[in-house]
Amino acid sequence: MVFSSLIFLCIFMPVVFTVYYICPVKLKNLFLLSASLVFYAWGEPACILVMLFSIVFNYIMGILVSKLKKAKIVLVVSIIGNLSILFFFKYTGFFTALPIGISFYTFQTMSYVIDVYWGSVKVQKNIINFAMYVSMFPQLIAGPIVRYGNIAEQINKKELSDKNIALGLQKFIIGLGKKVIFANQAGALWNEIYNSASTSQSVLLAWLGAIFYTFQIYFDFSGYSDMAIGMGQMLGFNFPENFNYPYQSVSITEFWRRWHISLSTWFKEYVYIPLGGSRKGLLRQIINLFIVWLLTGLWHGAAWNFIIWGIYFFILLLLEKCFLLKILQKIPRLLQHIYSLFFIVIGWVIFACEDFNSLYIYIKTMAGIQAPLVNNYSIYMLYTNLILLLLMAIFSTKFPSRFFLKRTGFVLESVFSFIILILSISLLVSGTYNPFLYFKF
Repeated sequence: MVFSSLIFLCIFMPVVFTVYYICPVKLKNLFLLSASLVFYAWGEPACILVMLFSIVFNYIMGILVSKLKKAKIVLVVSIIGNLSILFFFKYTGFFTALPIGISFYTFQTMSYVIDVYWGSVKVQKNIINFAMYVSMFPQLIAGPIVRYGNIAEQINKKELSDKNIALGLQKFIIGLGKKVIFANQAGALWNEIYNSASTSQSVLLAWLGAIFYTFQIYFDFSGYSDMAIGMGQMLGFNFPENFNYPYQSVSITEFWRRWHISLSTWFKEYVYIPLGGSRKGLLRQIINLFIVWLLTGLWHGAAWNFIIWGIYFFILLLLEKCFLLKILQKIPRLLQHIYSLFFIVIGWVIFACEDFNSLYIYIKTMAGIQAPLVNNYSIYMLYTNLILLLLMAIFSTKFPSRFFLKRTGFVLESVFSFIILILSISLLVSGTYNPFLYFKF
């Protein structure tokens, strides 16, 4: 079940939230756990066993780490156990159906046990509460990666209020609009261009396709994160923001401070810093960065394009750290922005093309090697989708929130949200293309 499906919007969400609000305080966590298990089991019932095992395993590991003197041994067992589960189901290819969201909830449970070991959070002795934290449906299948410390106090004391419910619903609707109005349209155009690349090659067409995919993955993933954060707020939880207008960045370093923030933070705090970070000299720092970005690529999947994608950004970040940032700071901000977007778009092409041959052909076309600059098809695609491109460019920046939402009252914001909701549902009813890219991660 996905948030942008009619069954979720028209049945699951209204029923679950209505019952949750009227449910006694002591039973809210149990009900939310039950609803989350139903949500998760909807598509692949058998995969729920993997998540339940992960919940029980890490619940026990957390208690042992908090009580035993040789807690480090337990911590090592916990990390090996979690990574083994993730590796077996995600990378061996033994199972045809990958447990949805396994990368996200595995990182959440690992961070919980590590934080208990470090003493930064108290162990959760109530297995219902712990299971609810791991399986909570808003952030279960695609994040953001919510660390236990972020919501530990809210598990027993939720911030339920009319204001939070209204703001959360508004956040959810904006996320839904990002997904349905922009991501779905951009994704369909990317697929059309990508599949026609061998017969209708041109530089303009290849760049248009890459730009459509660049917008698709942003509006798809940030839209989902907004929906998750909004529903969390409606349920009384404050989830961390996962995106901060990454396409406004003027460097790749800044981009990765703004994109998928919860994952970047996780790798920084649980891999980069424990390895020594930048404290042990430049060579060690380079090795640590390489490990982090190799793991970041592998986190998305075992395909070579993800590994290349991780190494690609490692090289760019290393170059910026060594000398490139100093050069960038001396040129106009607009040129810094163009530089960033150029390499970000190339990066998403690497991410999207799952085999070397397709990647080689597509990059070669973008570079104008044995391909015309334009053709009739590329001009047609640009002309018919120019307004969509302009709208996506605008709504991927702070401009709408800064100059519209912040300057209007509650009534106008509510009207704007209602229009987005109606338009999104209309598109879902009439359309058939409604994928979710991060489902497979």
